[in-house]
Amino acid sequence: MGKGLKTSDRIREELKSKGIRYWAGDNISSVVTDSDKSELIDELTEKFEGVLDTLLIDRDNDPNSMDTPRRLAKMYINEIMGGRYEKAPKVTAFPNDDPDHRYGGIIVTRAELISMCSHHHQPVKGVAYIGLLAGVRVIGLSKYARIAQWCASRGTLQEELTMSIADELQKHTGTKDLAVYVQATHGCMEHRGVLAHSSLTQTTELRGQFFNPSVKQEFLDYIKMQQVFAGTRT
Repeated sequence: MGKGLKTSDRIREELKSKGIRYWAGDNISSVVTDSDKSELIDELTEKFEGVLDTLLIDRDNDPNSMDTPRRLAKMYINEIMGGRYEKAPKVTAFPNDDPDHRYGGIIVTRAELISMCSHHHQPVKGVAYIGLLAGVRVIGLSKYARIAQWCASRGTLQEELTMSIADELQKHTGTKDLAVYVQATHGCMEHRGVLAHSSLTQTTELRGQFFNPSVKQEFLDYIKMQQVFAGTRT
């Protein structure tokens, strides 16, 4: 590995040498340390200074633009793309195999999400509804939301995000019977192009018994109940 490389160049060389893909939606936490993240923020701050300079924004005298490059850098690394650089949330699984006390019904949870379109770097804001038939282990209720939010905090497409949430939850719960429904608004539709301010995108990923019409319908009914309940809380 070369000497005197920028942090991003050094990490990129390591990713390539290990054959690790680093697309906008990929997690690369295996090669990015906390120290690296701090250095990436410094490096990215300089890049955003160049962006503002090219946009002819006076960041030296405009009080609204002072320190904006660092705010942007920290936001990208720590927040809207934080899921690329952070390891998956720690998840404790609990056994669900006692023949006398085994839960065999549907579990449905809701997770509010903020992601980012990898095409235009515009916000994607929405909700994931997660349903599963409990397998041999279950996880804490808050972990469904944490996993979904970790999958979302990176550049992605909604279709990919829906499948990623399903993959992660299936890995932690061991169930083959799982469904994820995501509904979201997209900044790239609302703020540019067609300016579709009332546009809502919906995606689903169904696995196992959720192709069964009765199980699928029960899941959809629970989603409607969740939506009504959420509406009463706002």
